Amino acid sequence: MVSTSIRRAAAKKLRANTTPHERALWRALKDLPMDGSHFRRQAPIGPYVVDFFCPAKRHIIELDGGHHNEDDTAARDLARQGWLENEGYRVIRFWNSEIGSDLTAVLERIYVELYGSREAQAMHLERRRKRKRST
Repeated sequence: MVSTSIRRAAAKKLRANTTPHERALWRALKDLPMDGSHFRRQAPIGPYVVDFFCPAKRHIIELDGGHHNEDDTAARDLARQGWLENEGYRVIRFWNSEIGSDLTAVLERIYVELYGSREAQAMHLERRRKRKRST
């Protein structure tokens, strides 16, 4: 496994070199009503660095460009998503084109994933820390 300091450095580098679609979603996520919680961008989780992460709900948002259609990249994405879901995270994927063409629909889906419906009131989301098991 890659060391924590290397993953953090990789995440920092990714944050400094965001794509236009990531920047657009990041700006929009800041305006999403989420009382008491937030999203992080380019967050290291296990051996991976995810695009956006809401610790309170353990939700991950991944943005995929055209190269994610290639067989080897799609296979890596599937394995990565399987690992994350096995660890208790919920992964939501969007194509870059969805961000560019209908950002409102993307935000609506994220809101529904967080709160259960479009009509649900935003509520305080408490971050649940994963307790380390003593050995």
